Amino acid sequence: MIPSSPNNTQSIRQQILTLSVVSLGYLLLSYVLVGFKSDQLVLIGVVNGLYFASDQSRKVLIGFSIFIVYWIVFDYMKAFPNYNYNTVHIESIYRLEKQLFGVSSGSSVLTPNEYWLTHRTKLLDIVTGLFYLSWIPIPLLFAIYLFFKDRPAFYPLALTFVLVNALGFVVYYLYPAAPPWYVQAHGFAFHPHTPGNTAGLANFDRYVGVSIFASIYGKSSNVFAAMPSLHSAYPVIILYYGIKNRVGLMNLFFATLVGGIWFSAVYTSHHYVLDVLAGILCSLVGISLFNQLYKTTYLTNFLRRIITLTT
Repeated sequence: MIPSSPNNTQSIRQQILTLSVVSLGYLLLSYVLVGFKSDQLVLIGVVNGLYFASDQSRKVLIGFSIFIVYWIVFDYMKAFPNYNYNTVHIESIYRLEKQLFGVSSGSSVLTPNEYWLTHRTKLLDIVTGLFYLSWIPIPLLFAIYLFFKDRPAFYPLALTFVLVNALGFVVYYLYPAAPPWYVQAHGFAFHPHTPGNTAGLANFDRYVGVSIFASIYGKSSNVFAAMPSLHSAYPVIILYYGIKNRVGLMNLFFATLVGGIWFSAVYTSHHYVLDVLAGILCSLVGISLFNQLYKTTYLTNFLRRIITLTT
């Protein structure tokens, strides 16, 4: 707990008041934009708990605050659907996918997603589900590992993650695109209020007997944000920083994760191959851009201050 000596009692009160105002402001803004949800209270509880529990937990909160900001921004995207700003691409991206990556099947040409719809196996349903479940826990665990083992290596990873997401969000609004499962369910007609869909991941839920993906995709911020596939971008970031930080055999796991998530995105009909390629490009551009920014004095000094604050 924070010491409560007379010298810092006033400071503690100010911190409690400030965090309370911020927490209340977040709840009110969330209610206005996306409505009240129980996970908003969970987030506030975690933030307040980490801040006041101990000096070490406060440092962890400061270090991972950028991920919290990302989560909030992603959630608020529900209030500003990208289809309100640009035309949603449905048929055009489907036709292009078939033209570039079509698979011959008798007298027909199928997209890779359509091909795998008719070649599903229980093993692949389970394996791809496991790969898709890992897209948040593995990057987060790796970030935690770097935070405690090599603090200066943690912040480039965290900032690159946010930068890649920012690039992806920009493309979401410039080029709204429907995922493959949308075409399978609705054809080429545009239905703006279509809810999220588990698509091929529904098989995983059925096999394990728990509605894991149903609960995840029920909270989807935007159905028409398939391009680029940020699911495909994240493992590239992790592999890059794994290699850069020489984490040894862990990189073999990261490399497997890269290929597994890329394949799973297509197999489960959540993304076209084009989406996956766009996600890869997004990660490479984000990594390159951060490396250029990292050479600037401003960012270098900023990271030094943050590292000092959380050490």
